[in-house]
Parts: sequence; structure tokens; C-alpha cells
Amino acid sequence: MRVPVIALISIWFAVGVSTRGAEGPGKSIATEADYQRALKELSNWGRWGNDDELGAANLITPAKRKQALALAKEGRPISLAHDVAQEKAADAPNILERTLNNVTPAGTSDRYQYTGTYHGVVHSHLDAVDCHMMVDGKGYNGRSMDDIKAAGGCPKGNINALKDGVVTRAILFDATRLPGKATSQGWLEPGTAIHREDLEALEKAEHVKVSAGDVILLYTGRWKRRAALGPWPNTTGFAGYYADVAYFLKERGVSFIGCDGPNDVSPTGLPPSVSNPLHRLALVAMGVGIFDNLDFERAAEQARKLNRYEFLFTAAPLRIEMGTGSPLNPLAVF
Repeated sequence: MRVPVIALISIWFAVGVSTRGAEGPGKSIATEADYQRALKELSNWGRWGNDDELGAANLITPAKRKQALALAKEGRPISLAHDVAQEKAADAPNILERTLNNVTPAGTSDRYQYTGTYHGVVHSHLDAVDCHMMVDGKGYNGRSMDDIKAAGGCPKGNINALKDGVVTRAILFDATRLPGKATSQGWLEPGTAIHREDLEALEKAEHVKVSAGDVILLYTGRWKRRAALGPWPNTTGFAGYYADVAYFLKERGVSFIGCDGPNDVSPTGLPPSVSNPLHRLALVAMGVGIFDNLDFERAAEQARKLNRYEFLFTAAPLRIEMGTGSPLNPLAVF
């Protein structure tokens, strides 16, 4: 049977769009219209059921965890968190107040209290899939802001959904290896954008390939720059992921992303009406959890020494029912 040419073209176009959409019409995110389209194209709403609370963490299977455990070849753990800010600075308006209680011959204790939220650009933390970020009053899987208000917290998809922790493979993308991106001091200047093609270039340079259930971590040298030049305000900006990385996340089945800054490049390169575009594409559309403000200085040093940029990753958030996230201390185990 002969198939009309127009039918063949239609079939080819449909297959091309469905399997390689990120290399076709949906690849670029340069306008608000592109961003709105990406929210729909990349959506995982309903993929794991209407009551799903894990999002892309569903892609971390027992087999994936076993593979990740085998990466602990040297048996060396390295913290991926930065010291909790206890003094106010240009990037730390909210701090942890540590108060030492009465000291007696039998011992003492102390009290910890944040002066404001741990969310922001200085505290190492994990964003819960739901509630922290919303689009038009809805979070991942359609969670409504009205439900959040009524519950007095995040009723579903809160941080307690990850109470058993995250154990999987991580890939550290050292963006200072990209030609023309880093300064001679070894960091990316604020506002430097990392696009999906940059991640693909780093895969080749680091001899790694991102696969379903992975955590990808972006090293920009943020803390090295801060140590050398001092803290800087949000208005100065941060190096980070450009919004088009969202298509990379969906194609590869990434479960979590992280960065040594707030993840979204700032300025974003998009209109002011689109704030935190990658945060919203990841959390709201895809259910991809986000680790903000981690510290990769020691891990990057170890990765370069071993010439190995994949490792076992573990993270355990605090068990806070209805919480929108959690401070934490993730580990890389080489």
C-alpha cells in the first residue's frame, strides 16, 4: 500500500516533535511566550498519578541506588553544604541565631533560630517539590495556593515526602572548565549563563552521561569568589543555569538539580515578568527538586584529582511536616 507523501510528512513531524522536541521548536527560551510554552511542554503533572508527591524523584529506582552505591570507590565522604551563616552580610539578610544556654559543671546546650527564611541565596537547602514555587497560584501537580493557605503549610509534596532521603548518582559539572566562561581566578562572574549546550559540552569533557534519576550539580566558583572579594547583594546577580536547561532535565530524566548559588542565572535574560524561570520550570512543571547554595569547592578539588566527576550522592532533609524545604548537609562519596 502506498502512503501519500503528505501523510508521511505528517507522521515524520509528529514523531520528531514527540521524541526530539527539545531540539525542535521548544529548544529556545528567549521570550515570555517561550517560557509559557515550556511550562506546558515539559509538564509532568499526572505522570505518576494525581496524588504524586515525589515528582522526578520517582525516577530514582532501587537499581539506580545500587549503581550509585558502587561509585563510592575510595570511600571518601565530602560535605556539599556551606557553613550556616550566623552573621549578616550583603547576601545574608537572614541568619541562624545560635544562643548558648546556661553553662554548668554538668554541661550546656544551645538554641538555634533563623531570623527569617532559610530560602534565599546563602543557606544550603533543598526546596520541596510543591508550594515553594507556584505559577498562577498552582504548584506541581496542580496544588492550589488556597489549599496551602487552608492547611497552614504545604499539604502535599512537602519536604517530608523525602523523609527517607535522596540516594543516587550525582554528576558535578565544573563550569570553570568551559572555554571563555571563567576568570583567571577560577570562578564565573555574576550573570554568566550556563546553557544546555554547555552541559552537553561538559559531558564530553568530563566523560560522563546524565541518565534518569541523576542529580546534576553546577560548580561556578561562587564561594571562592566570595572568599576573595567578599559577599555581594542579589542585585549584582549570580552565575547559574539558563532557563533552556529545563529541556535537558526533561530529556535526561534528571531528578534533582543543584548549584553553589541560587541555580537560576541572574539576570535571567528574560523579561522581568518571568522571575526564577528555571526554578518554576523544574519545581512546578516537572517536579524536579532543587538544592540551592551548596558548596562544591572540596568536591571539585577531589573530582579534578581523580578525574572523575560522578559520585554517590546522599541527602536527608529534616522531617518537617508541611514544610516547603529544609536546610541540610548533602554528601558526595567518592
